[in-house]
Amino acid sequence: MTNYGQQYQVDLLNCDQEPIHILGNIQPFGFLVSVGRDWLISRVSVNTAEFSGKSPDELLGKPLSDLFLPQAVHDLRNRLTLLRGPDAVERMLNVQLFDGAPPFDVALHFSGNAIVMEAEPATGQDNDVGSVVRTLLARLNQTSSMHAFLREGARQVRAITGFDRVMIYKFDNDGAGEVIAEAAGPGIDSFMGHHYPASDIPAQARRLYLRNIFRIIADVNAIPVPLTPGLDADGQPLDQSLSVLRAVSPIHIEYLKNMGITASLSISIIVGGRLWGLIACHNYSPRLPGMGVRTASELFGQMFSLMLESRERAEAAEYENTGRDNIDRLVSTIARNAEILHDSDWLAETVLDAIPADGAAVQYNGHVTFKGRAPSSEQFGDILAMLNQASSNQIFVTEHLQSLVPAASEYADLVAGLIAIPLSTRPRDYIVLFRTEQLQSVRWAGNPNKPIMPGPRGDRLTPRKSFEIWAEIVKGKCLPFSQPERRLAEAIRVGMLEVIVRLSENVNEERRRASERQELLIAELNHRVRNILSLIRGLISQTRDSTHTVDGFIGNLDGRIQSLARAHDQITRDRWGPARLTDLLETEARAYLGTSEARVTLSGPEVLLEPVAFTTLALVFHELLTNAVKYGALSDSGNVLIEWRLDEEGCLLIDWTENGGPAVTAPTRRGFGSTIIERAIPHDLGGDADLQYRLRGLHGQFCVPARYIAGISEKATRNAAPVPQHERPKPLAGKQILLVEDSMIISLDAEDALRSLGASDICVFSAAAPALRYLEQAAVDFAVLDFNLGVETSERIAACLAERGVPFVFATGYGEGVDSQAGAAAPIIAKPYGAQEIASAFAVATGIE
Repeated sequence: MTNYGQQYQVDLLNCDQEPIHILGNIQPFGFLVSVGRDWLISRVSVNTAEFSGKSPDELLGKPLSDLFLPQAVHDLRNRLTLLRGPDAVERMLNVQLFDGAPPFDVALHFSGNAIVMEAEPATGQDNDVGSVVRTLLARLNQTSSMHAFLREGARQVRAITGFDRVMIYKFDNDGAGEVIAEAAGPGIDSFMGHHYPASDIPAQARRLYLRNIFRIIADVNAIPVPLTPGLDADGQPLDQSLSVLRAVSPIHIEYLKNMGITASLSISIIVGGRLWGLIACHNYSPRLPGMGVRTASELFGQMFSLMLESRERAEAAEYENTGRDNIDRLVSTIARNAEILHDSDWLAETVLDAIPADGAAVQYNGHVTFKGRAPSSEQFGDILAMLNQASSNQIFVTEHLQSLVPAASEYADLVAGLIAIPLSTRPRDYIVLFRTEQLQSVRWAGNPNKPIMPGPRGDRLTPRKSFEIWAEIVKGKCLPFSQPERRLAEAIRVGMLEVIVRLSENVNEERRRASERQELLIAELNHRVRNILSLIRGLISQTRDSTHTVDGFIGNLDGRIQSLARAHDQITRDRWGPARLTDLLETEARAYLGTSEARVTLSGPEVLLEPVAFTTLALVFHELLTNAVKYGALSDSGNVLIEWRLDEEGCLLIDWTENGGPAVTAPTRRGFGSTIIERAIPHDLGGDADLQYRLRGLHGQFCVPARYIAGISEKATRNAAPVPQHERPKPLAGKQILLVEDSMIISLDAEDALRSLGASDICVFSAAAPALRYLEQAAVDFAVLDFNLGVETSERIAACLAERGVPFVFATGYGEGVDSQAGAAAPIIAKPYGAQEIASAFAVATGIE
């Protein structure tokens, strides 16, 4: 009988190469059976007879049904189908494997092409795993700090498993570990604060901890049981990476014995796909919790890992947010008062508030200031010389300064590592934060008077000796700077460089930039004014065509402009930020109804609308209230109910319901007010509007897309139908016209102007994509293109038209500010524009005078 593990002689020099996943042994508290895809037994542990009464020679090569009851084989086959992924393990409790024998707990998994089953006598400890874990996790959720969370996690695992001591180990970036939480019984030595080197857990063991997150050693004095055959027909040993019963490395056995530990259990803590640490359990006598208890412990460990990851991310985010607030205050203070840059004490204190360190040095314009634990001026000169040889435009981090500056070993108690933030390149100015030697903040927490009990391989395999080796490894090193701390340092660098560069610019350069900014602001103002004028012009035109008296025209126009003004006031009150729908509705009702406002009932959550949606809805509800007062429920003794909610996709659904008023019918003609109600939301927001004229009153349903709710600013629009205008010359008679404009009201006005010029077939789009799709299927004779379409331009449409030789003009609110290769020779009309401007541009574009 050959055993692979026995062929490999392991010692302290080669333990990192020990093949611990193919030792060829198992622990004796259970037995192992392996079958191939044909369900013939290919490998067993030599203790199978102790549990089944059948020796390995009687089983090898035989069907599994010769060993287990038919029902057991059936259940095992079914459970095997649940395995997902290469590292999955399934467990079955209280399985009747043998006729007339007590039940067993079984774990099964795939190992290459083999199906591995490991069985141990059932203990009956098969309480509801989910219920136990749920109760324990509820206690974890109630902890207020990370320290309390870790301590409570150790306590909960001890409560589940009953081990004498439970510790939570955390690994650093180099693989070294520290005990950061502990729960132990009375009289048990504390290992809290214990550090140990990465070599105590070899690389292959760490890989196994990632694959198989749960490990039990029931008795270090137990004699391992070999597998037979040791090698398969291809000469390969069984890969036991996922094995529940896998035997233990002799090195690890000796380590545990030297500690006086008889049984151990470990649960991997995996955060973000990496091995964050371990939950390690020790017992001073043999201990084997049942498989049900171990399953609960493993599930608890997985949930603990997820909760830990969530807490770490929340803490990192909170730390970075606080740090960035400090940085923002730092930069804004310097921007307002450049003289404070020379107050190095203040600058050092402010940076230390953001990134914890033991000391700091600030060099600016040849002057150096030190704060806290820092080197002397001469020593700092050596550090500066090293920094000046490094990259001058990036932060510089070292946690082992003496490896770069050998003389730093003399003052490692003051400076062991640093993070340097460059402020400029000429001269080289820095903010440098120092950290002292890591050992100064660490103490060995075990019993220093307890004698060392070395094993046959010497005293290396003891906790105290591991601590001494770790201390030697980290001597002269500081606590690492975390990734959030490095990101904050980079943010400080960027912010400080920006403000210093801005302050150091000469007067002429500043004037030049100021002039450019002024020109940009003037162009933006001109664009906004032209758009506003176009909007007002459209309102006037559409209101004029939908009223029959001067008083009616003035009243309707005044109401609509006032509605827009009220909406503008509400959204500019918070610097053009989101505003409440409730405020919009209350303001409109109060402005129009006065004391009758109480007859309008509002019901819905406090939804915030983006400015573009706010102004559109202001017009829609102004028209609805106007019609309700003139013709609907509010003209009599009725009332209006306005309800809204958010659907599953985050869209805003609004219901307008009139009750108690006169009977209403659908209008025979569509005025401008009706057009706004029915088409403003679909056109300007890409939403939906549906009106139902019921006998008991008007009912409207409106949908505002989710992108206009709570701060999302993307814009999508849809087109409206044309409105006729006055008779004009007909240069566009018989022409197929393409109109691209992202404002509904401006597009209505433009349609009127085009129709007055004779156009009868006008296709309107508010975005580039649908317009281009239309051009793939149809031909046009002339196009009017709004150049700026929200977040895009109409340049792609212009290129398509130019390629086909179709004349077009650009319309813009930026005056002459159109930068388009495709439309370099195209006429430009400035907003607001009308039929005359379009006719002139058409004549230029087509060469027809």
